[in-house]
Amino acid sequence: MMRARGALPKLDDIVVVDDEAIDADRMFATLRVMFGYEFTMRRAATAGAAIDAVIAAKPDILFLDDILKPSDDAAQTIPFLRRAGYEGPIVVISGQVTRTRRAVLFAAGATEVIHKDDVDSVRLTEALYRVFGTGDA
Repeated sequence: MMRARGALPKLDDIVVVDDEAIDADRMFATLRVMFGYEFTMRRAATAGAAIDAVIAAKPDILFLDDILKPSDDAAQTIPFLRRAGYEGPIVVISGQVTRTRRAVLFAAGATEVIHKDDVDSVRLTEALYRVFGTGDA
């Protein structure tokens, strides 16, 4: 894990966009296992709060839940984040990672898509390697 993490760029600011506190906490815990406490993690519970977070300070990476209550989904939210000036990587966490859904999310501007059940340090490291183009984990 330490060797794999060392090849990734330093992340100072991470935003997790998830309307479910338990899922956001799970992501925070996984990232803390991977990177320790050397970075800032912010949470946004809605698409509007995510846009506000991006405008306030551009994060190094943004993790976006695919479905936000009441009716927003990542394919709708990503273009707003991009228009708000966020050009960094967006990793969508989705409960439905079909070929079609992945294509829709990538077309909307997602950098990577991982299944919600795959949020663990190994799968997240693999996703970050794909995002930052640093080779195989």
